[in-house]
Amino acid sequence: MTNGRVNPSHRLEDQGIAGLGSVYYNLLEPALIEAALKRDEGTLGLGGTFLVSTGKHTGRSPKDKFVVRTPSVEDTIWWDNNKPMDPAKFDVLHADMLAHMKGRDYFVQDLYGGADAEHRLDVRVVTELAWHGLFIRHLLRRPSREDLDTFVPEFTIINCPSFKADPERHGCRSETVIAINLDKKLILIGNTAYAGENKKSVFTLLNYILPGKGVMAMHCSANHAIGNPADTAVFFGLSGTGKTTLSADPSRILIGDDEHGWSDKGTFNFEGGCYAKTINLSAEAEPEIYATCFKFGTVVENMVFDPETLELDFADNSITDNMRCAYPLDAISNASETSLGGQPKNVIMLTCDAYGVLPPIARLTPAQAMYHFLSGFTSKTPGTEVGVVEPTPTFSTCFGAPFMPRRPEVYGKLLQEKINATGATCWLVNTGWTGGAFGTGKRMPIKATRALLTAALDGSLNAVQFRKDPNFGFEVPVAVPGVDTQLLDPRQTWADKAAYDAQAQKLVNMFADNFAQYVPYIDDDVRAAAIG
Repeated sequence: MTNGRVNPSHRLEDQGIAGLGSVYYNLLEPALIEAALKRDEGTLGLGGTFLVSTGKHTGRSPKDKFVVRTPSVEDTIWWDNNKPMDPAKFDVLHADMLAHMKGRDYFVQDLYGGADAEHRLDVRVVTELAWHGLFIRHLLRRPSREDLDTFVPEFTIINCPSFKADPERHGCRSETVIAINLDKKLILIGNTAYAGENKKSVFTLLNYILPGKGVMAMHCSANHAIGNPADTAVFFGLSGTGKTTLSADPSRILIGDDEHGWSDKGTFNFEGGCYAKTINLSAEAEPEIYATCFKFGTVVENMVFDPETLELDFADNSITDNMRCAYPLDAISNASETSLGGQPKNVIMLTCDAYGVLPPIARLTPAQAMYHFLSGFTSKTPGTEVGVVEPTPTFSTCFGAPFMPRRPEVYGKLLQEKINATGATCWLVNTGWTGGAFGTGKRMPIKATRALLTAALDGSLNAVQFRKDPNFGFEVPVAVPGVDTQLLDPRQTWADKAAYDAQAQKLVNMFADNFAQYVPYIDDDVRAAAIG
């Protein structure tokens, strides 16, 4: 197998990683698929896709993620949210993993995290599985072949699914481990083949590095109007809230579906591809994403398929609800060629309310936006994390707590500064339940969500009549063309109005109890928004 380009002075042995079997640098997609097939890592699917199962781990393992606690990061890491690992234990883990790797073949991809050259992170990803190389090649950004000749990695990720950690010896929780050492600029991943750990590790790094440069790191999708990058919108939200689906609007240009930065110059995608959920995906509802499941090089992860015809079953969740496909941005016809946008004109916060209380859309003041951003209320959806089997209401600050190494107020204040500087309009959009809570009500109709978002983005929603929500104080449209008026008032969708009132009060109290932790760190206007 022919190697790709690599900086001759920065091979693995120059990083102290020696004694391996064959090492393949920067292979292109056909070679990675060929290697994965030879190694029996998966199946060649229709159109040249690669069908793979990740085994035991079909979602992230946040309880097995650690940050090495060194003096240089002691005062900047949010330790209540990030499990510490002793530096000495990390060194043992590192040595044991390198010993385990000896004699085995590995695949190296040298990639960028960030479309803005001023703020990008140069990352080397070393993978035991060839298809992991294919995956991360899609999800991060690819240097030119010439740039690889001088590529020097700032951070290195080593992903070794066959390595099992020893909790006592390595200072971790289980045989699975994701350990981040910011001093050594090294991330070690063991005993999980779930590919999402690779990309979220890079996101965590950028979430730590960029705020120190005054750049807002965001767990969001983003798009802009055709021919007008100045009309940019960002969509905050956890997995399952609709970031990918709602940003892939054929009438707008897709900047990216999951991770972005907001600098003084504008918006930029961290990634070079998309990692879309495929459960119940259809050609009618989401034609662009559906089509990627049959394009050459797309990684189709944890989907049931017919062993003879190779036809995919988008409804069968017997492996996981978190079935996904990973593909490069250029697989989407309306994707931005630069992955850059202007200053966000609209900021949308997506929530999946399993209580059935929140309206389908609400307009927020800047103070209310910071309140809901810090609250990060949503529902974890089945499969995205180990152990989540039904929608579970949760508060995930900044709509991405698992990937936030710094305290929430750092990101909250950055967002507040950006909104104040640009005058962006902020919206809260509920893609969760209406007519009752989970188990009684039904999911918000995506047609209605799309209509409301279109009206918000084209400015027409600002012209309709609004009412003040009695529970949260934000503004809710009374009537919007093309949307069932009853849907706009969630109380009216419940058969039992008293039950709605009780559920609403329960949710208000949950917000208040959760937000109490931030009160000492916030400004008076945000404190007032919290009180209502």
